[in-house]
Amino acid sequence: MPHEETTRQGIKLSARQRVAWLRLIRSDNIGPVTFRELINHFGSAEKALSALPELSRRGGSLRSPRIATQAEAEAEIEVADTFGARFVGIGEPDYPPALRQLDGAPPLIAMKGSACTATRPCVGIVGSRNASINGAKFAAMLARDCGRAGYTIASGLARGIDAAAHRASLATGTVAMLAGGLDRPYPQENFELLQDIYEQGGATISEMPFGWEPRARDFPRRNRLISGVSLGVVIVEAAERSGSLITARLAGEAGRLVFAVPGSPLDARCEGTNRLIKEGAMLTTGAADILDALRPLMEPQLPYDRKVEEPRSDEEMSPPGDDERSIIAAALGHSPVETDDIIRHTGFSAATVHMVLLELDIAGRLNRHAGGRVSLLAD
Repeated sequence: MPHEETTRQGIKLSARQRVAWLRLIRSDNIGPVTFRELINHFGSAEKALSALPELSRRGGSLRSPRIATQAEAEAEIEVADTFGARFVGIGEPDYPPALRQLDGAPPLIAMKGSACTATRPCVGIVGSRNASINGAKFAAMLARDCGRAGYTIASGLARGIDAAAHRASLATGTVAMLAGGLDRPYPQENFELLQDIYEQGGATISEMPFGWEPRARDFPRRNRLISGVSLGVVIVEAAERSGSLITARLAGEAGRLVFAVPGSPLDARCEGTNRLIKEGAMLTTGAADILDALRPLMEPQLPYDRKVEEPRSDEEMSPPGDDERSIIAAALGHSPVETDDIIRHTGFSAATVHMVLLELDIAGRLNRHAGGRVSLLAD
């Protein structure tokens, strides 16, 4: 299979390659980081799919992982086509540039609507579902002013602050990140808003399969998409246990700017945002605070890193020995450690350590954490 075709704007997947990418990411124990490691090592998704059973065996699993079939992937692509959506691969021109730079960015996203809107510089605006009248009004003002300044407004289609931000930016461009499949929007009460987003040139994005009903554990992944596509994220009203604080944390970990709107100490909906300001988030009393902070970031996006499509040399592709596997596995524990520390501790090459970690991952024995850290799964 030839490598993915490259263009000046990035890569272009063929229909066959798109099916293989979808099969790989839908297979057991394959997350974004593992996907990238496999493509880096084998050079194509088809070759990686063929290698999964052997990698799992070498990682210590007694059974092969479930591998998504070609028929399953083709059926999901057909559902997407019928729905008016498409799958976009990382590095393709329609993939949001800021999301592309995120560590562990999803290799494939489902998108419906205007790619032009989704690929413009974004500002994320999120906050309380149980928003106050003034909170929703202020979120709308921020969204409207940032939209007029040329930014797409990204949010999560939730009731309250999210919905207010989407509505206020319909005319200038908004993109909604969904926790379930694109055909399973939540909450249903915002269905009309979703149709308005499509009709007025907005877009929706999800990394979940079509037909996937969102569960509680899926919303942090959606929040990561919001922070990933955005240059900065604004939090408007958030209680101490609000999911918006997860978005703020993920934005900070990704190197995005975090803004918080202050509120009354007597309002529980403002406890989280007030704490964010204490911890270093930028106090925001108007769109000018956001626009001034983002102005230095408005530079041409970095080009797509072609390395993700290049196979390693034949020498690097030789499998590690049993002794190397044992030593690397012994260096791991249930507390996350950085991969570079494993390399220094064991003295093995980076290629050897990455391959053993990949084997453990495919076997379902490895946890991957933020910042490239890894740990063993508890028995």
